[in-house]
Amino acid sequence: MTTFLLFFVSKYYQSPLCLFITALHFLFLIIHHFNLFLAPTDYNFMPLDKSIKTVLIIGSGPIVIGQACEFDYSGSQAARSLREEGIKVILINSNPATIMTDPMMADRVYLLPLTVESIEQIIDENLESELRIDAVLATMGGQTALNLAKEADEMGVWGKNNIRLIGVDIKAIDKAEDREKFREWMIDMKIPVAPAKIANSFLEGKEFAQEIGFPLVIRPSFTLGGTGGSIVFHKADLDEALNRGLTASPMHEVLVEKAMMGWKEFELELLRDDNDNVVIICTVENFDPMGVHTGDSITVAPAMTLSDTAYQKMRNTAISMMRNLGNFAGGCNVQFALNPHTEEIIAIEINPRVSRSSALASKATGYPIAKIAAKLAVGFTLDELKNQITKTTSAYFEPALDYVIVKIPRWNFDKFKGADDTLGFQMKSVGEVMAIGRSFAEAVQKACQSLENDAVGLGYYGKSLMHAEEIVEYLKVPKWDRIFRIKDALMIGVSVKRICESTGIDRWFIYQIQKICTSEKALAEVTLETISTELLEDAKRLGFSDEQIAKIMKDGSTDEDIYEKRKALGITRVYKMVDTCSAEFEAKTPYFYSTFE
Repeated sequence: MTTFLLFFVSKYYQSPLCLFITALHFLFLIIHHFNLFLAPTDYNFMPLDKSIKTVLIIGSGPIVIGQACEFDYSGSQAARSLREEGIKVILINSNPATIMTDPMMADRVYLLPLTVESIEQIIDENLESELRIDAVLATMGGQTALNLAKEADEMGVWGKNNIRLIGVDIKAIDKAEDREKFREWMIDMKIPVAPAKIANSFLEGKEFAQEIGFPLVIRPSFTLGGTGGSIVFHKADLDEALNRGLTASPMHEVLVEKAMMGWKEFELELLRDDNDNVVIICTVENFDPMGVHTGDSITVAPAMTLSDTAYQKMRNTAISMMRNLGNFAGGCNVQFALNPHTEEIIAIEINPRVSRSSALASKATGYPIAKIAAKLAVGFTLDELKNQITKTTSAYFEPALDYVIVKIPRWNFDKFKGADDTLGFQMKSVGEVMAIGRSFAEAVQKACQSLENDAVGLGYYGKSLMHAEEIVEYLKVPKWDRIFRIKDALMIGVSVKRICESTGIDRWFIYQIQKICTSEKALAEVTLETISTELLEDAKRLGFSDEQIAKIMKDGSTDEDIYEKRKALGITRVYKMVDTCSAEFEAKTPYFYSTFE
């Protein structure tokens, strides 16, 4: 059509320039079609690696703190994704209480211990069958799968059976998971890291601790969920922390690192393909400052308090790290710390696999990270895959969020009497809830309502409050109920500035909680008969449930009464889409969340 128009214009106007452009266009078309004719079909239309017929997926094993159903989700998605492309899937996992071990999920499922011996048994059993293993995918089973793949490689299992490790190679695993190699890599790339030294013995650790000074962090290598990690404020606590860290590391290695107390923590979820295309799927901000494991911190997406300059710097750094990682195609998680006063950033770690946060990011954005990561591992590139929600646009895009996601962890300290409920670098939560709202206040209240721990929104109504000085001291130590105590402090008049000084939490979050407190105080002054439409509408937009409003008003009203009242006033739920693109394109398979507007 373009050629016809150019020809018509050049013919009609007899313009030499138009005739020249038309000739160039014809020449381009001839070259283009000639190249298509000569180019191999696989390159243009079938980027899938045809040498891969059967893939072994390594599961994550038993459900433990830091490695739970998130990896069942990613393993199941990967198995389905590969089978869509005609690839046979063999799956090994030691935990039968998972979806991935359902016989329908893979061509063959092995319920065996996650050991090298089990891997060898599976390879031998399928050596002469049509399910002979060509490749192994270890990036879907958390730290357990990566460690097992590395151990099998060291014993020569992959090499002697001509099996490829896809998604990530051993060099990339070592580069990211070995604390000393990661540190050296960052220094080579001129990316700032916290002052630290590697210790392989108790005496080395003590010596380095004296050099670095307190407070400091003990980070074991090749562990999951911060296992064995801790923060040490005093010299008297160092011996126990060092012994615990060295014992937890399978390499008997720890990083003794300067604690960046008060710095903010951010996570970026990324995808990379073999052509070095990189997309950032989601930026997640920790509510708590450095010192609390990401799995134990309330997290928010997208990042709420990150300036554009700091975000661009963080984004560019993460992309550089991904591209410099080595042989890697799939999902990755990069963590940064940011100085809130200077916006200086340092790299904390990179996980060369689908992480625990990937499941959250997938649900938060609608982008199926594990599904796309599996396809990237077998040769596809991002620009050749479709967006799974719109079904028309490319997977090579960054999701746009027109809502706020809040994740709150769930702890079971009440089941473990005497357990230390102080939160630190070792993860202690046993689950989490995720809520979606149009604002942080709405999302955080929804999340609190889902915790199943007697909280009715952001508050334990009817329970005694601490005195101001007592609560300020309590807030200095991160505990599971800190966000509830922050709200209590604001309700009794403690200033935002004082709360920020005690907790290190960004004042923006405290101001959002203060909005909830202001609305709650107004609700306490009215009854069902006197409440205004504006006040009730504002409360619903801030995430107050009908039950919560009834408890606050204390006039004998029930949640049913509140429901009927707002219904009569025309205050009803509306439903918004999670479609990855903020309604820019038509979504074929979105999901929805309710809100009040």
